[in-house]
Amino acid sequence: MQNLETSSPRILAAKGDGIGWLTFNQPEKRNAMSLDMWQATGEVLESFGADDEVRVVVMQGAGDRAFVSGADISQFEKHRSNAEASAEYNRIAGHSRKMLAMLDKPLIAKIRGYCIGGGLAVALAADFRIASEDSQFGIPAAKLSIVYPYDGIRLLKELVGPGNAKKILFSGFRYPAAEALRMGLIEEVTPVEELDAVVRNYAETIAGNAPLSINGTKQAIREMGRNEADRDLDRLAALQTEAMNSADYAEGRRAFMEKRKPVFTGT
Repeated sequence: MQNLETSSPRILAAKGDGIGWLTFNQPEKRNAMSLDMWQATGEVLESFGADDEVRVVVMQGAGDRAFVSGADISQFEKHRSNAEASAEYNRIAGHSRKMLAMLDKPLIAKIRGYCIGGGLAVALAADFRIASEDSQFGIPAAKLSIVYPYDGIRLLKELVGPGNAKKILFSGFRYPAAEALRMGLIEEVTPVEELDAVVRNYAETIAGNAPLSINGTKQAIREMGRNEADRDLDRLAALQTEAMNSADYAEGRRAFMEKRKPVFTGT
């Protein structure tokens, strides 16, 4: 595992075996997101996106109490005291949210403990979410007179439906992992002691699969989220053609015939 430098000690980054690890590292505040954490998160994601050695990214929280418990409210007086101050905060955080949304590589949220407010927005941007049984989920925006960001509401509604989205947002309640799974907020729940192994198994499997195939799937699902008139079906067809003409497709066929594990290069 290779540790990477970041612009904030509250964000840790490492890579190895095709996996990029992004860790929210403020456990004394349950990994609440500060402005410098947002800044560094965008930088790390941009770096992982451009790194051919990284084929899948896993986000996680440091310690055992939280994935991300929301925004670091202690910074609100300085950085979000009014609309003007919030605009700069939102510019920086918005860039990182864009990097989360536009990352072309698979993105997994590994969740233990609190996943609240802005932390849930981060998790919603992942391709799928795996949580431990002791995790809790909620959005307390209505208790703070905050309007949750549009993209966060859209992603929430796409996962759980409009009724559950309104229930979560209107009430501000915290929901246990089992209820989050029932609503469709997360894709898998695992015992605490198995979380690391389950997530690593998914990440290693994805890292070993064909990058062109995975990228094509991610792009197709992304296009499905657009208005029908705006979907770039020609681009998706081009991705299919590229995959069929690739060295990886030839390698996949050979490996199947030779009954061995394929070695994909993304070309």
